[in-house]
Amino acid sequence: MTSKALFNFAYAFLLFPTLSVAAEDDDFDAEKIYQATCFACHGTGAAHSPEVGDQIEWEIRMEKGMDTLVQNTIAGLNGIMPPRGLCVSCSDDQLKSIVEFMLDSSL
Repeated sequence: MTSKALFNFAYAFLLFPTLSVAAEDDDFDAEKIYQATCFACHGTGAAHSPEVGDQIEWEIRMEKGMDTLVQNTIAGLNGIMPPRGLCVSCSDDQLKSIVEFMLDSSL
């Protein structure tokens, strides 16, 4: 892992104590949780993550299918993206909603 990737990963974990937790109710707001848990990387391109709004990068990832994107979110990816994308309280369905939000904002 490069020093920049390590810095970005550490930065995301430093934010962790201030992050909102996902509620298990009908008030779940995928955009709000994205801002709190995913934006540090997917809003900036940190650690080579696809930025929300980058249509080409998300089209490439969509070629693998939605199930693969969600499973990568749940399990983490390449030792850089943490499991559950730092939303440890999100259910699998909520994580899928966040992925759908990022895709809808990008394609």
